[in-house]
Amino acid sequence: MKRDGEVFVLHLDPDDENRFHPYWIDAVEAALDEAAAAEGPRALVTVGSGRFWSNGLALDWLLSHTDQVGPYLDRVHRLLARTLASPVVTVAALNGHAFAAGAIWALAHDLRVMRTDRGYFCLPEVDIDLPFTPGMSALVRARLAPSTAHLAMTTGQRYGGQQALGAGIVDAVASADGLLGAALELARPLAAKTKPARAQIKETLYAEALAALRTPTPGV
Repeated sequence: MKRDGEVFVLHLDPDDENRFHPYWIDAVEAALDEAAAAEGPRALVTVGSGRFWSNGLALDWLLSHTDQVGPYLDRVHRLLARTLASPVVTVAALNGHAFAAGAIWALAHDLRVMRTDRGYFCLPEVDIDLPFTPGMSALVRARLAPSTAHLAMTTGQRYGGQQALGAGIVDAVASADGLLGAALELARPLAAKTKPARAQIKETLYAEALAALRTPTPGV
């Protein structure tokens, strides 16, 4: 992770789909720790550089660690809850595809900017016959308009940049070359808003989603 003035920039792995492998979660949590521990105005931008911003759960890892499904999902939920409730202003710069749990993590950020020419935002769970966890469903419903949440969750529609902007999924679009700059422009003026009260505001604003995300996963 690098720092650009008030803004921390977390560069996601350019050679990977940024699936939520345990080691990947370790690295993201370390970056969140660093941003949270810093003093003064600050914000965090997460950006990738490959085809994917994040492709969600590490399904291959799960298939080979079936005895750890519950603890793994709890850890993913904690990351989503931490991002959603963070006092640090967060901006997701979607350089490529944001799918499934990756798309939900993008929604947990305060703001999103997406490329105009490449990548989709998609919740494909209906197509892979995988229901949303209660916590993930609550987060999506908390962050999207009801009609958009219904369409995205029940049809698996893919949204390009302009479509996502029109649906209120992202807050801005930019060219590939301008993506990070656009994210920094969104983040920098808000860095001074990173205060303890902001976390308290978000705890009440997203109380239902946070409660669902923090509820331990039943044995599976």
